[in-house]
Amino acid sequence: MQRNLKTLLVLILLYNSGIHSLLAQNTGNEKLTTDSSVIPTNKQVKLANSGLNKQQKDSIWLANHIPQKATRRSALIPGWGQAYNREYWKIPLAYGVIAIPTVAYLYNNSYYKKTKFAFEARFKAQRGDSSDIAAIDPELTSLSISSLQNYRNTFRRNRDYSILWFVLAWGLQVVDATVFGHLKHFNVSNDLSLQIHPQINAFTKSPVLTMSFSLKDPARKPKNIGR
Repeated sequence: MQRNLKTLLVLILLYNSGIHSLLAQNTGNEKLTTDSSVIPTNKQVKLANSGLNKQQKDSIWLANHIPQKATRRSALIPGWGQAYNREYWKIPLAYGVIAIPTVAYLYNNSYYKKTKFAFEARFKAQRGDSSDIAAIDPELTSLSISSLQNYRNTFRRNRDYSILWFVLAWGLQVVDATVFGHLKHFNVSNDLSLQIHPQINAFTKSPVLTMSFSLKDPARKPKNIGR
């Protein structure tokens, strides 16, 4: 009899523990389901943004806009910062400004090598070695050794200047992306106005100028600053 009671108690305990484990597992699954339903998916975000108008989308874009990103992107790739600032029309200008010194460098470097080789060949020919005369570029065969030396120096100087202008052009588009990236957060709307009025100071009885900053908002009043 006692053995039967012990067996019955053991079965009851095992049954209760099994029920508790099943209930705990179901509760955990419900929590996971609830938590996963709270987290929005990419489709839900796109659907939410699709219902916004252009002004609301621009406000969201401006809130997430970071001017430092425009600086870093322009430093890596020309025009990338302008694209980040949504100034797409500046991208061909950025590449055009950089392309000019690039083409100038290629042109001057090519003729610098040609004139340098021709000058050295003529110099060796004066010392009895004419082995390189036939390899001189046909455009330079009629030039004297002094002319070749002058052209060589000119093309080398212009090539070096081209490198300098390339660096300046690259830096210019970085500065442009940085400045206009910060200006995106500067309020330049028509709701702002500045007026200057002459007035008489009631205490000193002297004329003063008053600047009035106004916002087209009836809930706000202009701020007067006397000078």
